[in-house]
Amino acid sequence: MVDYHATNNQQSSPGGGQTYMEHPDEWDRDLLLDPAWERQQRKTFTAWCNSHLRKSGTQINNIEEDFRDGLKLMLLLEVISGERLPKPERGKMRVHKINNVNKALDFIASKGVKLVSIGAEEIVDGNAKMTLGMIWTIILRFAIQDISVEETSAKEGLLLWCQRKTAPYKNVNVQNFHISWKDGLALCALIHRHRPDLIDYSKLRKDDPVGNLNTAFEVAEKYLDIPKMLDAEDIVNTPKPDEKAIMTYVSCFYHAFAGAEQAETAANRICKVLAVNQENEKLMEEYEKLASELLEWIRRTIPWLENRVAEQTMRAMQQKLEDFRDYRRVHKPPRVQEKCQLEINFNTLQTKLRLSNRPAFMPSEGRMVSDINNAWGGLEHAEKGYEEWLLNEIRRLERLDHLAEKFRQKATIHEAWTEGNEAILTKKDYETATLSDIKALLRKHEAFESDLAAHQDRVEQIAAIAQELNELDYYDSPSVNARCEKICNQWDVLGSLTQSRREALERTEKQLESIDELYLEYAKRAAPFNNWMEGAMEDLQDMFIVHTVEETQSLISAHEQFKATLPEADSERQAILGIHNEVQKIAQSYGVSLSIINPYSTISAEEIRAKWDKVKQLVPQRDQALQEEAARQHSNERLRRQFASQANVIGPWIQNKMQEIGHSSVEMSGPLEDQMNQLKQYEHVIVAYKPNIDKLEGDHQMIQESLIFDNKHTNYTMEHIRVGWELLLTTIARTMNEIETQILTRDAKGISQEQMNEFRSSFNHFDRKKKSGMETDDFRACLISMGYDLGEVEFARIMTLVDPNGTGVVSFQSFIDFMTRETADTDTADQVVASFRILAADKPYILVDELRRELPPEQAEYCIMRMPAYTGPGQQPGALDYTCFSTALYGESDL
Repeated sequence: MVDYHATNNQQSSPGGGQTYMEHPDEWDRDLLLDPAWERQQRKTFTAWCNSHLRKSGTQINNIEEDFRDGLKLMLLLEVISGERLPKPERGKMRVHKINNVNKALDFIASKGVKLVSIGAEEIVDGNAKMTLGMIWTIILRFAIQDISVEETSAKEGLLLWCQRKTAPYKNVNVQNFHISWKDGLALCALIHRHRPDLIDYSKLRKDDPVGNLNTAFEVAEKYLDIPKMLDAEDIVNTPKPDEKAIMTYVSCFYHAFAGAEQAETAANRICKVLAVNQENEKLMEEYEKLASELLEWIRRTIPWLENRVAEQTMRAMQQKLEDFRDYRRVHKPPRVQEKCQLEINFNTLQTKLRLSNRPAFMPSEGRMVSDINNAWGGLEHAEKGYEEWLLNEIRRLERLDHLAEKFRQKATIHEAWTEGNEAILTKKDYETATLSDIKALLRKHEAFESDLAAHQDRVEQIAAIAQELNELDYYDSPSVNARCEKICNQWDVLGSLTQSRREALERTEKQLESIDELYLEYAKRAAPFNNWMEGAMEDLQDMFIVHTVEETQSLISAHEQFKATLPEADSERQAILGIHNEVQKIAQSYGVSLSIINPYSTISAEEIRAKWDKVKQLVPQRDQALQEEAARQHSNERLRRQFASQANVIGPWIQNKMQEIGHSSVEMSGPLEDQMNQLKQYEHVIVAYKPNIDKLEGDHQMIQESLIFDNKHTNYTMEHIRVGWELLLTTIARTMNEIETQILTRDAKGISQEQMNEFRSSFNHFDRKKKSGMETDDFRACLISMGYDLGEVEFARIMTLVDPNGTGVVSFQSFIDFMTRETADTDTADQVVASFRILAADKPYILVDELRRELPPEQAEYCIMRMPAYTGPGQQPGALDYTCFSTALYGESDL
């Protein structure tokens, strides 16, 4: 027998020797040796042809007769290839049939199949062997040749696929395409592997091959749309079933199940891509919400901090200070954490988008991280100096209250002193007075002038206090000014009246001579002593305000010095009273009628006694007040020292931790997980240190409540500690986020720990200023050292990738992204489009029912809601454009 078919692309099996198609001589020999094979091939090839021809509404009954005119043969080739053949000739003559068959054979040859000794005449003449050979050639080319499993194809690929799928099943050992299939278990195993719902494999028996085969044939025909191509009895009763018939039938299972696996793979890819997209959208929504809430809080808080309108009372200002402390302790710390978490979420989201090949996330207008940082800077600017302003206002109000009370005391004493003086100075008593009376009036007037001069300082003090109250913007300045003006006007009147009366008395003095020396001496000594007592009483009742132990001790020392003068004053008092007693004694001795009031003085002995008793009463009261103030200042000093002892420890501790974290971020090596664990240990130490900060806050609150405004024992203020603590928390959080980002990058891009360490070593070497970022020239030197041949254009392109904002600094994360960008294995828009095309059966659009059939419900609805309508060729109602949707996922187009 002469060769009648061969292929031009025979491939050797991995073991060498046997090809995927037998030599044609073997075909003829086999047919001659075993006619049963010819029957099996007739039935199998006829069923295989009909499984394709029924798609065009026709079929064949006799394989060598029905292909003789070439019409159904050409139709079969069009169905299985999906291509159009030349128009057939419809004539009934032999030449027409030969021409049609030649068109079919030419088409087969155009697909790379070399036909030997198969001529159109044999087919037209109904040569069964040639016809079967031609159909087998078609089956090999269009059903088996394209099968590829790993690196094998055609027959070996189909055999390897069967072995892989049936390996887990007992009593199944597929080694060939003849006797391995006789018991039917291999076919049942193939069906059960892909559709376990169709066959209960556990109930099959190896000793029932006919039942197993019929079960497989019936299930395949009913549920898998694979026609029955074999007879169970023929297979069982034939020592070696026909290999070509078995291969033809098994190839139908491969195409049926391979398509389902391909659709499943495509669906899984789409699910994966959509899941990533949904997660990213959720992170974007959370970022927008958190950013809006934080910006709204900042917007509400800044006007409150910028309000520098002072209250008029100490209580109101202290309430403002308490509100500010609540803001720093209660309201602001959570917002600091929110801001830090917002930056971390933003960086994590951008990293995930970059790793999944998605476009970068751009928050809505006004909600960028830079916008939040600018708003936060405005908050910090408004907050800066607010507490200092509050404390200054409290000091001012405290001093105002002190000055106002001092003004009232001095004004009351002065007004009491001036009461009735105008009437005395305007009296005309000297006109009817005797000489002694005149002299007495003159001396009395001299004493008044002395007293008036002594009160000049008090009036100046009253005016100075009123002026200071006006300069400090005292809320009740109008009443103070009115009272001060009244005192000053009255003082001017007294000065004028005093001068007028002196002139009148001096005119009268020449006419009057006699004066009582003792009264005169009494008046001269009583007036300054009286002034001294009044001054002493004023000083003993004077309010004081001190802030240190030294100032208190100074007041106590001055008071002790005053008490040391009391014996001398008591001697003077006794001397003055002795003069008064001597006058009374002389008057009694000589029977002189005396006036009750000393003509030379308005100060009586009873008044001196009363004022002296008042002075003696005020001295111990002053002692007690000074001792209480000393105790309070000692308590304040203890608070200062207590605060300083803690602040001097906490401040350096925070600085040291900041330096340790800064060094660790540059010098750490080893696995990123170890670095993260080390940073978590730092974080644990920092969190555990928080009670020390809280205790210091408590001490600081006691200091402020005690109105302590300075502390010479430390250079650290509570504001320094707070700012340092917040900076420490932010630094450790940002450093940990950087390591987390590096881990994400390493895991997503398959970077080994050694590569990561090498990247870190190169980065640290060229980070010459140790600021966690390489400058442009340093980065260029780093690339050159790694073998990059850089021109200006290429380097400019690289800089746009690693420094898109043009800051002139390349961060470590950007450096890692650049080093791994070329080798990243991520999904692309083209891959997603190809996956959707598989689900759509090669259509340029996809239907809603197909999405709901192939994808999980949630992700199918996600696609339906976002996928635009298809408007291209072949449009159908409800068709969706999966190409536009896929490219939009990766930022390559807009929906």
